[in-house]
Amino acid sequence: MKVLAGDIGGTKTLLQIAEVRGSYVEVLHRARFSSQDYSDLDTLLREFLDHTPAAVRKDITNACFGVAGPIHGGEQGPRQANITNLPWRLDELKLQSRLQLPRVRLINDFYAAANGIEALGADDLAVLNPGTPQPRAPRLIVGAGTGLGVAQLLWCEGRYRAFPSEGGHIHFAPTDELQMELLSYLKNRYDRVSYERVISGAGLANIYSFLCKHEKNSDHADLKILLESPDPAAAITERARSAEPLAAQAVSLFISIYGSVVGDLALITLARGGIYVAGGIAPKILGELRKGDFIEALSRKGRMSSLVKEMPVFIVLSQDIGLLGATLFASQL
Repeated sequence: MKVLAGDIGGTKTLLQIAEVRGSYVEVLHRARFSSQDYSDLDTLLREFLDHTPAAVRKDITNACFGVAGPIHGGEQGPRQANITNLPWRLDELKLQSRLQLPRVRLINDFYAAANGIEALGADDLAVLNPGTPQPRAPRLIVGAGTGLGVAQLLWCEGRYRAFPSEGGHIHFAPTDELQMELLSYLKNRYDRVSYERVISGAGLANIYSFLCKHEKNSDHADLKILLESPDPAAAITERARSAEPLAAQAVSLFISIYGSVVGDLALITLARGGIYVAGGIAPKILGELRKGDFIEALSRKGRMSSLVKEMPVFIVLSQDIGLLGATLFASQL
């Protein structure tokens, strides 16, 4: 079966046409786009299809798009979606008409990623904590990138089924005095401080800005230039690796808070089947995540610490897991 699939985020959009046979996916054509360069998905799709060989475009049966934002609409009716960090509104019926396909589905991006977990190979995962995995137990997938995505995998009717959520938007809960000061700082910027304001690319920039002020370094010569760079999170991480103290502290604080919220979500899920940390950021800071602060924060859950320590923790190295999940989902429509 030939399908069209997409992974649509606030920073990038990945599109591909693939032939799917069972769980095997043969990519026929793929392209990456900067989402911010386009006013809507229609324009982007038109460009993608215009540059796709005619033979590849022929005989596409279904399409599925993983979307970084909540999905609206019922199970039986058409669905719509707003991209959380883009002014795009998507509608299944309009996409069906535009693409002239009988079946088009919009799904949450981390729901898509969760659907891709089973198809990953050993080389696609880095083990942070081997734990004691339990067969058929719930699994958690969470990941920071432009935003913070969360989904669950629950065993149902002989297989794992994915369940989406907007767990990245729960309230940020500080665990020490410095984090409480960070929350106070962010409350002056945002009406409500969710974890996504802290654990995301923009979140790392928020942490760095806070530390500059906290350490009375707000007049840091190139702070403004750094925070307005195309990728502030990457720039801050690079400075941390060059031993700039504030940048190193920012990355360390980011990792501790990241571990803490993943541990909280793991308790909610009872993720004895495994915790999968995906998203664009984790593979880029794998070395820092391996040093132990992430797992220590994840496991520091008081009376529940021993429970969380038994949960396996993996870093998803594949940057295409959402696209893979959307492709597999399209083949099952």
